[in-house]
Amino acid sequence: MTFHVFGSLTAMSKLKLNITMSIDGFVAGPNQSPEAPLGVGGEELHNWLIPLRAFRESHGEEGGDVNASTPFAEDILAGSGATIMGRNMFGGGPGPWDESWQGWWGDDPPYHHPVFVLTHHPREPLELQGGTTFHFVTDGIESALEQARAAAAGQGISLGGGASVAQQYLAAGLLDELVVSVVPIVLGGGARLFENVGVARLEQVASVEAPGVTHIRYVRAQDLPGAAGKGV
Repeated sequence: MTFHVFGSLTAMSKLKLNITMSIDGFVAGPNQSPEAPLGVGGEELHNWLIPLRAFRESHGEEGGDVNASTPFAEDILAGSGATIMGRNMFGGGPGPWDESWQGWWGDDPPYHHPVFVLTHHPREPLELQGGTTFHFVTDGIESALEQARAAAAGQGISLGGGASVAQQYLAAGLLDELVVSVVPIVLGGGARLFENVGVARLEQVASVEAPGVTHIRYVRAQDLPGAAGKGV
């Protein structure tokens, strides 16, 4: 199935990335593999998120912390209308698809909306429980974004990663909002976020310190009054 784009509907859905980064600039550790999808040490990136009540409740658990990170966790977990992700984040290894692979999340993935997976290898849509259908997009990032906007029907669009996909959307100037949660760990290698992005034009609009993490919110500079020519 291809989602068709109609008029001004697509202009309402903004593309947003929430991502956690080590202080040396990595969003995944070295030696990523099916057994360690975030690489060596990469699981530590999310130590700020997992103890939060918002995260625990979303996974059917009770209790948990409430602190300055809570609004950011709620933002990550809030319902978007569609998600875009790369082949590595969906998993299954490189090359032609092994169609027995249905992602990391079991029969009921946490998305509950259409997900568009960027890939070089065609595959029929994969419909799972809970309203999640994975659509495999072979004609590039702009096509994936157009289809996601049509599917989102005015709701926001989440960019799920990984690093390569984030870099592509940053370099193309298509990312509307970026929240980087910086944690005080050193991974020493792996996948960098701000690499191969050209002159990414972003404007910082907020910075919030919380236990074990600092959240920095950016928006695309051209979305701000008087922002022409700014960049980072």
